[in-house]
Amino acid sequence: MSDPAIRARAVSKFFGDYPALREVDLDVFPGQVLGLLGRNGAGKTTMLRILAGLSAPTSGEVLFPASGSQDSDHRQRVGVVGHGTWIYDELTAAENLRFFCSLYGVDDPGPVVERWLRRVGLQRFKNSRAAEYSRGMRQRLTIARAFLHEPDILLLDEPWTALDDRAAQLLSSLVTEAKANGRTIVICSHQLPEAIGVADEIALLHRGRVAYQGLVDAQLRREPQSLYERLP
Repeated sequence: MSDPAIRARAVSKFFGDYPALREVDLDVFPGQVLGLLGRNGAGKTTMLRILAGLSAPTSGEVLFPASGSQDSDHRQRVGVVGHGTWIYDELTAAENLRFFCSLYGVDDPGPVVERWLRRVGLQRFKNSRAAEYSRGMRQRLTIARAFLHEPDILLLDEPWTALDDRAAQLLSSLVTEAKANGRTIVICSHQLPEAIGVADEIALLHRGRVAYQGLVDAQLRREPQSLYERLP
């Protein structure tokens, strides 16, 4: 088996005396979609932020063995959809995407920006300021921002939030396409049907610990809520 794209070992995170994460171990392999699931407050967002390099663990480590890189070295290879959109309200959609192309060193950004505006259904509004967008439109722009530089690793935190049915289907298809192209994907969500529908493997966080981890099987696809029956 190849080296993991992401390896977390004994990752703990304390906020004061509160243990948001406790001794979390995870391996995510190239081309794999991991659903990092759990109820609100389970520690999903905290773990994703640590994987993205946006927060440091109190103890433990995160490594990227497949690339041999660590910490800031891997950030240009990562696309993140988080609770913050990282969209600039004073810029238009096209200007936002061109700006992020410059940060990620995307060659010939013009066609890349146009292609992603079309893919997320915002081409008609590309010259409108992001401040004028609805929440769902901002989320679609955020998705384009995360995918446009073709990152090796995608970290998605509650990505279906505020999306209408059409946009949710688009996101699921983008995740499936990214997986087919060998991307490594971690999806944090409490929306079990959507996450389980695209995941190969799931890790269930409960009170900051990995309470269950395993491959997605036929029962989970039929009955996503049965996941919680697997808690020890």
